[in-house]
Amino acid sequence: MELFFEFEKLDVYQLALDYQLIADEIVDSLPPGRAYLRTQIRKCANSMPSNLAEGTGERGLERARFYRIARREGLESASHLNSCRKLGLSNTELLQKGRQVLHRIVGMMTKLVRRAEIEGRASRSEERRKKKGER
Repeated sequence: MELFFEFEKLDVYQLALDYQLIADEIVDSLPPGRAYLRTQIRKCANSMPSNLAEGTGERGLERARFYRIARREGLESASHLNSCRKLGLSNTELLQKGRQVLHRIVGMMTKLVRRAEIEGRASRSEERRKKKGER
């Protein structure tokens, strides 16, 4: 029987891993002299699933914080792909494929952030009510 971590069950986590493969293809297609883009694209691609995994180990607002970081990395990734497209540095179809996956990832993460924030606010309100009751 194969064991799974909670984060591995998230569709958005699996999609983020898929994006890592696309990001590697994009990076490998860049011409020499673009190390700054290679570094940034890889950093973002690796950061998204890592922050999603870390977030599942937390609750409420702290979970939302990690999910927001992952979401921001997705948005930053899209910006880097736009730069590659504008500069004509990679195959347009490959860049579009990456952008499509990122669009899905960012949308899914937005929903996760909202859900975690709602959970966090409810939890915080409950803690405040309990503290008032103790006085």
